Amino acid sequence: MTPMQTLSRLAALAVMLCLSSGANAAPPDEAGIDAGIRRDLAEARREIRTDLARARAELDADNLVLGDGHGFTARRSTPRDAALPRAEITPAGDFLIAGAPVAIDADQRRQLLAYRSEILAVAHAGIDIGEASALAAIDAVDRGVWRMVLGAFTGSLERRVERTVRTTVEPAALQLCDRLPAVMAAQHQLAADLPAFGPYASLQPADITACRRDVRRQVAAR
Repeated sequence: MTPMQTLSRLAALAVMLCLSSGANAAPPDEAGIDAGIRRDLAEARREIRTDLARARAELDADNLVLGDGHGFTARRSTPRDAALPRAEITPAGDFLIAGAPVAIDADQRRQLLAYRSEILAVAHAGIDIGEASALAAIDAVDRGVWRMVLGAFTGSLERRVERTVRTTVEPAALQLCDRLPAVMAAQHQLAADLPAFGPYASLQPADITACRRDVRRQVAAR
């Protein structure tokens, strides 16, 4: 069960409890239900930490695929982008285009490794944001299990979780936007020193400007 499925299950349980408790019904076995919900929450926390630890390890071990979510561009893909062959930076600093290594010297390898590290640092920070927001949402439920039940019809739980996630996610996501100028500078330097990299240096100043706007818009839409 995924963390989101667990949260959905908890919300469904809250609604079910409210629907099943009539005016003359006996109070539910609070201790038993509370223990069950907390077990689900603990399982969700474990799954989040395990899944994201695996994601971090895969990022570090796998080739960095340029343009595969790591281009940091807000513009739409163009036919030119689609026509570009697959490009990768390996953990050893090799630069592959369509699976074939491009001839590089020691300085170019150093730059490729530095660029890879910069991108992975941003990607790791993004995973950290996701983990923190997911755990914050679970903690918001955990601190108010019975308020969740009482608030099932009013939406108070949903608002509480949204507020918690918003205050956790927005500042951290904006900090990611602040790291993009360094990524763009690294792209441009690599493109200058390694012409084969040039077509993959897609980040533009407009993308950096759009980053903060898009973060605020997406958070506001929650």
